[in-house]
Amino acid sequence: MEVHKGLADVVVSETSLSAIVEGNLSYVGYNIDELVEKNVTFEEIVFLLWNLRMPTRKEYDQLCEDLHEHMALSESVVACLKIQCRQNLHPMSVLRTTVSLLGVFDPYAEDTDKRSVYIQAVSIQAKIPTIIAAFARLRRGLDPIAPRKDLSFVANFLYMMTGEEANPELIEAFNHVMVLHADHDLNASTFTARVAASTLTDVYSCITGAIGALKGPLHGGANERVFDMLSEISESDPIDVPGYLKKKLDNKEKIMGFGHRVYKTEDPRKKHLKRMAEQLSKDFGKEALYSLSCEVEEYLLKEKGLIPNVDFYSATVYHCFGIEHDLFTLLFAMSRVSGWLGHVFEQQREDTLIRPRSKYVGPTNLSYTPMDEEEHIGGDRK
Repeated sequence: MEVHKGLADVVVSETSLSAIVEGNLSYVGYNIDELVEKNVTFEEIVFLLWNLRMPTRKEYDQLCEDLHEHMALSESVVACLKIQCRQNLHPMSVLRTTVSLLGVFDPYAEDTDKRSVYIQAVSIQAKIPTIIAAFARLRRGLDPIAPRKDLSFVANFLYMMTGEEANPELIEAFNHVMVLHADHDLNASTFTARVAASTLTDVYSCITGAIGALKGPLHGGANERVFDMLSEISESDPIDVPGYLKKKLDNKEKIMGFGHRVYKTEDPRKKHLKRMAEQLSKDFGKEALYSLSCEVEEYLLKEKGLIPNVDFYSATVYHCFGIEHDLFTLLFAMSRVSGWLGHVFEQQREDTLIRPRSKYVGPTNLSYTPMDEEEHIGGDRK
């Protein structure tokens, strides 16, 4: 059997959700450049990824109403979040555990009819921003803020984080970030969700597994590591970008936010995030961080031919929103869950168990010796 490490370039399924063709990314046939430039709302993207078409006005309004209806957290969930506000517990672990708890508290979590699965999906999609905002406030000793029915999905999240309505420009920028992160072919977390869905397990289990995969620093957790790197460089005296990066490269350390398994020239999402990083850094007085990011990009391109991926400039964007860096990956999950759920639905329709093979390379032809006999003959039982 031929082995493809990491399943590189192995096609294991068909999908109608997203495509990467000649360096372009599209959702159900819509190029992401157009979706961003025309200010398509994140709610429209959710409908698109779940239904494989854009909504009518009536369908859009119904989805928004359903999301608002399921956005609030129960007192039991908030109590569990308070318990998790201890030091050294990564926020992604909090999100993973809390999403799993949603299934525990949902009396219909095991129901598999179409309507029940839709409500489970809406509940997960709607509650994740509320979970993130509530946790962010609770760990600072502040009370959670309830969502409002008169605000959009993105505007609600920003409001629940601060208690103040964000300005339209900030809402638009954050909406763009959400759209750009919604889906992306068969990445590690999406594959995790599909593998789980192929076993016919419940939706909560599929998304819990996907969050666990996204937590890893080689996947969604990279944006957090990007900010750590930029902070280390900016806090050094003197600031020496070439020296810092050269040392990393000489030590064979991975530079987070650079390189991609699929894109070899440019990640199509990067140009939008870089543009937003430039504008937001001006708006919030973070120009030095943006300039530093550009210097890092230029050095790595010149010296190693490395290109930024979606994580690199998203770190600067998230920071400009005033969000703590250990919450960055949770924002990724808040968007990507729309794609995960779309893939869960698609895998359920496919109704095929994902069960690859592995090539055995361990020892062979060993003979078992009971422990008592081993002691008598003085051998070494391994």
